[in-house]
Amino acid sequence: MGMLPLGLLGASPVKITGVDTHKCRMDGREYLFVEVVTDSGLRGLGEASLPARVEIAEQAVKWLAPRLVGREASGVEAHWNRLYYEENRWRDGSVLMTALSAIDIALWDIEGKRLGVPVWRLLGGNNEKPMRVYWSHWSNKLARRTPEAIAELAKKTVEEGWTAVKWVIPRAENEQVRLRQVVSEVEAIRKAVGMELDVCLEMYETYSMRSALELARAVAPLKVMFLEEPVWRESNAALGAIAAQSPVPLAGGEGLLNRWMFRELLEAKGAMIIQPDIIHCGGITEIRKIAALGEVYGVEIAPHMWYGPVAHMASVQSMAGVRSFLMNEWDGYNMERLHELTGGTLPRVVKGHVRLPDTPGLGLKMDFADWKKRFPYN
Repeated sequence: MGMLPLGLLGASPVKITGVDTHKCRMDGREYLFVEVVTDSGLRGLGEASLPARVEIAEQAVKWLAPRLVGREASGVEAHWNRLYYEENRWRDGSVLMTALSAIDIALWDIEGKRLGVPVWRLLGGNNEKPMRVYWSHWSNKLARRTPEAIAELAKKTVEEGWTAVKWVIPRAENEQVRLRQVVSEVEAIRKAVGMELDVCLEMYETYSMRSALELARAVAPLKVMFLEEPVWRESNAALGAIAAQSPVPLAGGEGLLNRWMFRELLEAKGAMIIQPDIIHCGGITEIRKIAALGEVYGVEIAPHMWYGPVAHMASVQSMAGVRSFLMNEWDGYNMERLHELTGGTLPRVVKGHVRLPDTPGLGLKMDFADWKKRFPYN
């Protein structure tokens, strides 16, 4: 019989003694990290980065903290239910859900560390094959956005091993100019690398039903993988109507905050690929339920992600063992810096995939003193 993980030989319950928050500003973005502290010395990592609202999110985390101190850290779902149903009857939208998500992720991290196993193993996943990721906001750093530049970037991206990319469709005053630009960019990719790169288009809620369908029909011959949020994400009926006529699958849901919101999208048949964000939709506990709900409706899941290392690691680990998992959004341009700042514990992308770590909890090392020294919030 093999050796059991050290934690399983005598893992004792631990109690929560406090919640710490850490803000920083890096590369034009604001980050908020959360640590749930226990009497054993174990610290759980969470993330509550909410663009332009980290100070409000931090206050929400501090509001939740007294509702955790003195309680056992175990029983993550029981904590979620209490904080969502009993302590927060008004729910309070994205800010409170972001705070709850950070706490939930941190509690899963503690449980994994306490038992000596990675979070993905607690969730019933295995590590037989790496998790597919795609490069998000792919074209952001182009000096000039031309078909020729896009083609060269596509060649370089395939050489680096990526298999899928996504970028935001540029705006234009003239609708037909915008349409021709999008088509020319995707055509340039196909001429440069053929079908070696899956292409996904972020429409950023900037289309009407009519113009969205015109774009979908124009890019369908180029085998675009999905179109993301063509109209306002609250417009489930409109999304359903577009999806019913579009030759390209729709994706969406990054701004939806729980399984009930996703149920409305799914009942409207407004997305073939759902994109919950783990640090806004309720953490690991809730994203697993959203994934299960999506499987009932026959859709795939490709979680949204554009934040720090804790959010990335929680998101990809949460998908371990999820049958409908397609791929995880990944901040391709920022990974080298995040890899450095986590002491190499954030996995590198290899051939468009990441390998889940075998270390306990989320498997991340975070030196917050270094972060705040190098990238102060103020």
